[in-house]
Amino acid sequence: QVDIVESGGGSVQPGGSLRLSCVISGSRLDGYTMGWYRQYPGKQREEVARIDSSASSTYGDSVKGRFTISRDNFKRTVFLQMNSLKPADTAVYYCRHFRYADDWGQGTQVTVSS
Repeated sequence: QVDIVESGGGSVQPGGSLRLSCVISGSRLDGYTMGWYRQYPGKQREEVARIDSSASSTYGDSVKGRFTISRDNFKRTVFLQMNSLKPADTAVYYCRHFRYADDWGQGTQVTVSS
């Protein structure tokens, strides 16, 4: 079991940027894949991006070229840099440790609106 705390969400206008952070306690990060997910009201969580132990990353089609996932294993932190935000990016964002895939944090709300 791990504790996951996401932060960095907020309200921005379309075209703006946010940087989300996720701090993990209870486990090391090196050697494991980490990911960011988002959830719309009434929908299941969907994967936004993942980064593996070699720092190779993959992205959902809707965020490619706009979002960047990164990790700092020493600080046990995963980041999601979100640029050129759109109203469709409005959701609650969650971080996931793939070794403890059933453990979720409280998420952080991102709202993109003019």
